[in-house]
Amino acid sequence: MKKFILSVIIMLSFGIYVITNGGGASGASFVASLGQNSSNSNNTQVAVVTKKVPKSTPVNNTPTVNPTPIVVPKKTGQYVDGTYTGSVADAYYGNVQVEVTVSGGKISDVKFLDYPQDRNTSIRINSYAIPNLIAEAISAQSANVNRVSGASDTSAAFKQSLADALSQAKA
Repeated sequence: MKKFILSVIIMLSFGIYVITNGGGASGASFVASLGQNSSNSNNTQVAVVTKKVPKSTPVNNTPTVNPTPIVVPKKTGQYVDGTYTGSVADAYYGNVQVEVTVSGGKISDVKFLDYPQDRNTSIRINSYAIPNLIAEAISAQSANVNRVSGASDTSAAFKQSLADALSQAKA
C-alpha cells in the first residue's frame, strides 16, 4: 500500500494556500492539475496558489435618498415672481393680450402679445398708447391705469388682460 500523506497549510492572513504531497502518485497528479509544480530534495511535490481574500467591509443596504428640492416662489412684494399671461380681451378693432413679468414682487415688465394692428388708424393710435400703458402699469404696480386719450378701447382691453395676469401672480 502506498503511503499517502497530504497536508494542507492555509495561511489566511496572506491568502496563500500550500499543498504538499508525500510521494503518492495520485497526489502528484493532483498537484499537477493545479498547474504549479516544484520538487524539493525529498521528492515532495509542492503547489502554491495565491488568492486574494477581500477585506470584509460593512454592507449598507439602505438606499440613499436625495430628495428633489421644491422651488417655492419667494414672495417679497405684492406679487409672486414669474411671468404671467393675461386673457385675451376685445378692443373692438382687435384683441389685446399682455404678458407681465414680476421680479422682486413687483411688476418689472409688460409686453403686448396681441393688439389691434391691421388698420392704419389702429397702428397710429397704438404706437403711442402701448408705451404709455406699459409705463403707467409699471408705475402704478397694478391694473389700475389711466386710459390713454384716443385709445379708450385698447386701454380698457389692456386693463382687463393685465388684471387677469396679475390675479395669477397673487399668492
